[in-house]
Amino acid sequence: MVIPADGGGGGGASTGGSDLERGVGALKRFQSRVKDLLADLEGGAAGGTKVAAQTVARTSLSGSNATFAEADGLYAQYNRVHQSLVSLSRTLGDQIETLSIGVHAAEVGFDNVEEDVRRRYAAIQDRIEQERIVQQDQAEKAKNGSRHDSSKREW
Repeated sequence: MVIPADGGGGGGASTGGSDLERGVGALKRFQSRVKDLLADLEGGAAGGTKVAAQTVARTSLSGSNATFAEADGLYAQYNRVHQSLVSLSRTLGDQIETLSIGVHAAEVGFDNVEEDVRRRYAAIQDRIEQERIVQQDQAEKAKNGSRHDSSKREW
C-alpha cells in the first residue's frame, strides 16, 4: 500500500522535508502496529509454542492395541495439518518480525541498524527461504506422486 505524501487527506503540495516526516511518522505507526500484532500472535492461541503443544496421541482415537485403519488415517492427517499450522505460525511471526526490522531500517537507514539486528534479519530471511523451498519441494512431490498414481489406475 502506498501512503500519499499528504497523509491521504488531499491538499496542496508540501516540501520534501515534511513528506519525509510524514513518511517516517507513518512508518513508526506501522512498526508499532506490527509489534503489537506480533505480541498478540505470540501471546494468543496462535503462538508457536501453544500451537506446537496442542497434540493428540494416537491411542486417543481407538486405543493402544486396536487396528483401525480410519483412525490411523485420521491421526496421520491430524499430524500433517498440525505440523503445517506450527510451521505457518512460526513463519508468520518471522515475517512480521522482518517487517518490523525493515520499518526500523527505513527510518534510520540500514547502515545505522545494529549489527546483531542485521544478523537476526538475515537469519530470519534465510529461515523463511528454506521453509519456502521445503514447501515447494513437498508440493512438487505431492503433485508428481498424484500424477504417477493416477497413471496406474485401470478403468
